[in-house]
Amino acid sequence: MLFMALNFADKSVIGLAAPPMMADLGLTATEYGTIASSFYLLFSVSAIAFGFLGNRFSGKWLLAGLAVVWSVAQLPVMIPAAGFAVLLITRVLLGAGEGPGLPLGVHNAFTWVPPKSRGLTAALLTVGSALGVIVGAPLLNAAIHGLGWRSAFGILGLLGLMWVAAWLLVGGDGPYAERGRPPAGGEAGIGTGGAAAGWPPTYRAMLGTGTWLGTLASGFAVYWGLAVAIAFLPLYFGKVGYGPTTIGFLVTFPAYLSAAGMLLGGWLSQRLIKRGVSRHLAQGMFGGAFAVISGLSMLGMTRFDSPWLALPLAALAFGVGNSQTPLSQAAVADTVPARRRGAVLGLWYALVSTASIVAPTVTGMLVDAAPVPLVGYGWAFDLAGAMAVVGGLIAVFVVRPDRDAARIGGDAPAREPAQAA
Repeated sequence: MLFMALNFADKSVIGLAAPPMMADLGLTATEYGTIASSFYLLFSVSAIAFGFLGNRFSGKWLLAGLAVVWSVAQLPVMIPAAGFAVLLITRVLLGAGEGPGLPLGVHNAFTWVPPKSRGLTAALLTVGSALGVIVGAPLLNAAIHGLGWRSAFGILGLLGLMWVAAWLLVGGDGPYAERGRPPAGGEAGIGTGGAAAGWPPTYRAMLGTGTWLGTLASGFAVYWGLAVAIAFLPLYFGKVGYGPTTIGFLVTFPAYLSAAGMLLGGWLSQRLIKRGVSRHLAQGMFGGAFAVISGLSMLGMTRFDSPWLALPLAALAFGVGNSQTPLSQAAVADTVPARRRGAVLGLWYALVSTASIVAPTVTGMLVDAAPVPLVGYGWAFDLAGAMAVVGGLIAVFVVRPDRDAARIGGDAPAREPAQAA
């Protein structure tokens, strides 16, 4: 959880530091959007590579190595002469270190619990992302305005190295870990057969399920909105008239709703599964509904002049959607064998997070192209909102982990015939 808190504090610092950083370096909105997007340049590649490594090696050392990379990557920003190029390079390195963080963290957490407990476990871990904003944003905002915008990057780098030292003392794999080399036939090849061909199922079979594709659609849309919020929500609040100190607290509102939604959704989903309810309802429909609510709120937030309506809608828009993430991860994990889980979760997260490569740059271009910045923000939020509604509806209809696990030999326990009916 602390790992994820630092991970998301690292992501959010760029948005908090944006106003003084842009003024200091003379950046346009498009240039700033390029820096924000650069974080995700190697994000997906790294997530895939470490996902496969997670099938073979202990999460203790993989997670420690990632945290060292992302912590050290932030320290050069503290150099007074560091400008656009340094920010660009360090954000790329930071993304390479943080890309595998969530799927590897979830994979490691799942080694401590049986399959029926994965929903709440993933939620508890993912709540760390909200804590990184709830706790980190006000403190980092105070450091930015008290010590300068560069100081926040150095603080996060030092905290990351402290986490590594603590993790090496207490971290490790649990009793449900399953790791080893593939059978004599080698790694499961794409397109060489499904569950009928024996263990393990091919990657084509695992990645071609409705559960995989549906959670991918909703996850991609939600991460598009999340990337927009991380990079531009503080700037948007500044444009509508809020001061720097107030903005540091306003950006935490979505995180509070995100934490509450993830905990409630994970707990309720796990409870329903234990009572024999289908994973289609407990994971697919719930997860998709969170994305739809997020999208509708995003479509409405710029259409009200009153901050009493706009602020709650903004909190729903950028908070509730992320509540689908742990349910989607649990659904994907339930459809595949444990020995393929690390790679499959890594692939899922890598593709989902490609939204974050494009979203900040597109948003910056829309803001620069608009007659006034607020109009551009409206265009960007409408685009993100429409995507979240469509992605959520796809998940509602096609995410069916019980059916897909039975077809390809995943981890979801078979349900009784009456329950399946």
